[in-house]
Amino acid sequence: MLTRWSDVDRMFNAMDFLRNNLDSMFRDFDITSSYSPKWMITDKIPKTNLYDKGDMFEVKAEVPGFSQEELNVKVQGNYLEISGKRQLEGPKGYTTHRTERDVTTFSRSFTLPADIDGNKVEASLKNGILTLSMPKAEIAKPKQIKIN
Repeated sequence: MLTRWSDVDRMFNAMDFLRNNLDSMFRDFDITSSYSPKWMITDKIPKTNLYDKGDMFEVKAEVPGFSQEELNVKVQGNYLEISGKRQLEGPKGYTTHRTERDVTTFSRSFTLPADIDGNKVEASLKNGILTLSMPKAEIAKPKQIKIN
């Protein structure tokens, strides 16, 4: 049975219309989308790298604009939580005419591959990068067993 080309063309146009509407709908809910809406949470959490150096972990988190007083780090076993709250106040005696930097809070938590020794964790903040050096707990370190 032969069909007119206009019928086939109309069918493909309808399929394109449906595909574009579905793409638009899913794009609004996809946090990995490169053209995500302004309200998406991806702009609010720090990008973080975790490195395993054998007997310790090192975490580097981007926290630009935060001072060390505005950051909070909690460690328990193999659980790590980094949080921060930035309050913006103008200089005393000045009137604010424009504010583009917003008041923001974030909380980021991780389950580490092994327990760490919370008493030996070191944290430093330099140029907007929070660096955490976290030695593994003795129980989590591999031990060589001598066979008699």
